[in-house]
Amino acid sequence: MSDQASQNGPLLEVIELKKYFPIQRGFFKRTVGHVRAVDGVSFYVMEGETLGLVGESGCGKTTTGRSIMRAIPPTSGRVLFSDPILGHVDVTTLDRDQLRQIRRSIRLIFQDPYASLNPRMTLLDIVGAPLRAMGIARGKQLEERVAQVLELVGLRPEYMRRYPHAFSGGQRQRIGIARALGPNPMFVVCDEPVSALDVSVQAQILNLLKDLQEHMGLTYLFIAHDMSVVAHISDRVAVMYVGKIVELASTAELFAHPRHPYTEALMSAIPRPDPTPREKRVLLGGEVANPANPPSGCYFHPRCTYAKDICSAEEPAFEEVSQEHYVKCHFGKELSLAGAIRMPL
Repeated sequence: MSDQASQNGPLLEVIELKKYFPIQRGFFKRTVGHVRAVDGVSFYVMEGETLGLVGESGCGKTTTGRSIMRAIPPTSGRVLFSDPILGHVDVTTLDRDQLRQIRRSIRLIFQDPYASLNPRMTLLDIVGAPLRAMGIARGKQLEERVAQVLELVGLRPEYMRRYPHAFSGGQRQRIGIARALGPNPMFVVCDEPVSALDVSVQAQILNLLKDLQEHMGLTYLFIAHDMSVVAHISDRVAVMYVGKIVELASTAELFAHPRHPYTEALMSAIPRPDPTPREKRVLLGGEVANPANPPSGCYFHPRCTYAKDICSAEEPAFEEVSQEHYVKCHFGKELSLAGAIRMPL
């Protein structure tokens, strides 16, 4: 996958990214183990596309997103990014000044529109904070830039003197988006930006993100646990389970022909508006694997109805089973799994 990505010139390429959190015990805080939050993740994102990163809570999606921009320092791996000023660089090796520059190009939209905004700061202070910190704008120029970005996300410029408590959840998320877009980035990590919102407001925010992508030429890593949301906005989808990507394909291919049993289970959980009988729901048994003590072989095998002896003995390779369709399963080429139609929001 890495060789093909380099030929096509991806904007971002992640190679064997790992983030282990130490488990410390005792008076002297000795390290007795590690939580493998991100365990050898590799993917690439082309300029102008949206890669959806999906999986259940605790699988390492958010840690992956924050490690990419070094909000959390990764344990190992490489994050290659094509910055307009620094050039093609490895984000994991940048010094402090270079990291400040790269954070003009890579921005983050937070999940919770209530907790991520300081209630004591006005919109001018919130949206203008990164512009001041990066030396992009000050004074009158700062106000003009904030007004411009607020209009871009559907808020009136005169709101910049107000505080977050005066806005609804959807409006607060628009403020968070405006803060991320202030420095005019190239790549945006969207960390479950609609999961805390009502369904009707989710659709508005998703459509706003798509419009902004077209208008500003943005590239997204869209993190979510809702498959129907991912289907609406993503060009390609990566499915994550206990710190590892287990399947990656174009959205249409993944939803029509999933190759990993975990992906099939996620597909079957998508709500359908059609009340007529359909395929039986795929219910997973057991518990999610412990990232501090994962099972041998395939991490998913204790919950997999298709598992055989090899699944517990050997870890499967992440291989291409059809064009641009990768799966981490010993039987990815053989299984015939139920897909799901794309659900418009």
